[in-house]
Amino acid sequence: MTARTTVITITHNGGLVIGGLLKSLPADLPLIVIDNASEDDTLDIVTNLRPDAKMIRNRVGLGYGTAASQGLEIVETEFALLANPDSLMTGDAIDALVAAADQYPDAAMFGPLHKDGNGDIEPSHDVELWKRRDYGRLAYDCVPEGPLCVEFLSGAVNLVRMDVMRQVGFYDPEIFLYFDDDDMCARMLRAGHGMILVADSVVMHLNGGSVRPNRAYYWEKFWHLAWSRIYFERKYKGRLAAICLGLKHTVRYGWKALLYGITMQRKKGWRDLARFFGSLGALIGVRASKQPRATQR
Repeated sequence: MTARTTVITITHNGGLVIGGLLKSLPADLPLIVIDNASEDDTLDIVTNLRPDAKMIRNRVGLGYGTAASQGLEIVETEFALLANPDSLMTGDAIDALVAAADQYPDAAMFGPLHKDGNGDIEPSHDVELWKRRDYGRLAYDCVPEGPLCVEFLSGAVNLVRMDVMRQVGFYDPEIFLYFDDDDMCARMLRAGHGMILVADSVVMHLNGGSVRPNRAYYWEKFWHLAWSRIYFERKYKGRLAAICLGLKHTVRYGWKALLYGITMQRKKGWRDLARFFGSLGALIGVRASKQPRATQR
């Protein structure tokens, strides 16, 4: 069943992990690699391990969603499997996702259970999109015995029907990083398509192993987490809701950054300073995307 699926992975200085993903994939699976201006040996590793892969080399980093859309545009198979470069797959896991797609033709997205490097279940789904993590660890530690209908599936690894993706539209180009998967799930739900967590499909996700952490990485991560959360609020709940959330977060993270700075907790202070400026940026209309603004139809 894997022949019906094309794998898409987006890389950015992922040389530490991309080899693991490529070795874990069935060799006969079509592969598309979109690289966001890597400066390490990522593309050399891809060329050596999968010379048959289609590669798109972006001269600047375009973010996750825009790069994923580039890959989705050229998929020719029935399904696409989006997989982060820090994930490890098996043919059986992919087959289980495709089998679930055949069993549930009204659903459009299918996600596996995620395990971390220690073998523990990693949060990768939510039964209600707007109540993320309200149920605590219990929702993830109680592994379902079979397929589970959910409202959110992590974008780290998921299988999508290409006909539905073309109908709903690819990723929102305004979102550079984070909450692009929330947005896609929200659009799937609005279009009347279900999403299924497939308990028989299990993958390993190293979670964050695709980049080399440094101060610039942490700033980018937490700036975009803050910005994208407020953008998501505005898109689905309106401008007033976004302003209220933005003001709340700006005050919260501003005070936290100041307190951490005073107490010399530099890493936490840097994190919350990035959150402060990301929230502020969203409030005053700073764009996160590096693409020209899309023309309104």
